[in-house]
Amino acid sequence: MADVPPASPSELMRMVTELQQANQRIAEENQRMAAQIAELNNARIKNNNANQHQPKDNEHHSDPSHVSETIRVKGAQPEDENEDPDESVGPFTPEVMNFELPRRFTLPLTLTPYDGLGNSKKFIKKFRSIMILAKLFEEHFAGSTIYLHDSDYLNTIKQGPNESLKDYMTRFTKVTISIPDLHPEVHLHAIKSGLRPGKFQETIAVAKPKTLAEFREKSKGQIDIEELRQARKSEKTYYQDKDKALSTKKNFKLTPRFDSYTQLNTKKEDIIKEILNSKLIKPPRKVGTYQDTKNVDKSKYCAFHQKHGHTTDDCVVTKDLLEQLARQGHLDKYIGGHIQKRTTPSTTNDSSEHLN
Repeated sequence: MADVPPASPSELMRMVTELQQANQRIAEENQRMAAQIAELNNARIKNNNANQHQPKDNEHHSDPSHVSETIRVKGAQPEDENEDPDESVGPFTPEVMNFELPRRFTLPLTLTPYDGLGNSKKFIKKFRSIMILAKLFEEHFAGSTIYLHDSDYLNTIKQGPNESLKDYMTRFTKVTISIPDLHPEVHLHAIKSGLRPGKFQETIAVAKPKTLAEFREKSKGQIDIEELRQARKSEKTYYQDKDKALSTKKNFKLTPRFDSYTQLNTKKEDIIKEILNSKLIKPPRKVGTYQDTKNVDKSKYCAFHQKHGHTTDDCVVTKDLLEQLARQGHLDKYIGGHIQKRTTPSTTNDSSEHLN
């Protein structure tokens, strides 16, 4: 059950105002009832006086009017049947007077006992509005009541399949705080019963801790182990992701641009060195920059990129560059037996810059 947020000061002021208005209406109703009762008492007194002055021989003749008057008076009684206009019978009945109060009962300081003077009903009546006000106050704030779990609720708390022992104990403790007068043995039994099946549960079953302090001592070691495992797992995951990224980068291969390539009569490495010296093409922009040698095969070297890791013959960029130069007629002397001229719309410098 979700906790109800506390009322704001403005809401509390509004509630107090409503309760004061209700109290005022109750007080006015009590005054009206008192006036009506007084009127009925006056009518009864007048009727009794009239009957006393009538002659005895006319006593029987006055019965019908007396009966009708009695009926009229009874018909004018207030709606509250608990109100008795006859003050001869007070609220302190023998049952009330003979009632034995509890031994430790004390009267609140705001209340004063009845001293036997004055109208006893009026003494009782002044508490009625307070009782009604208290009832209205309780009903108004009934929705804001904080629900408290009992100890049986602890048996429903279980450690999740992937929940750490630390998180489980924290969640369990938050619930126990809201349970008043929780017995330590009930607490211990419930927290042990909620453990996830595993090695730690078996350890607790063998150790059989008798107090919460002993259980927490056992739990501390397990929590340290779980946190160490989590730290190692996070570190391992980090390096796995890093190695995966490097592996992906390492396994990346370029796709050749041409379907067929011209056969050359000279090694590609020598041709690349020659055309670089003649400045027919520009060297790659990143040539000579720092290279991570951790996962690089230093037995392989590319004359065009001037870096280790792959050979000139295996370099796709070099292969495409030489083919483009051959089709433009710049490598005729490296083509055996005859000259093969192939033209492309792009110039040599543009192609070399594109490959760079």
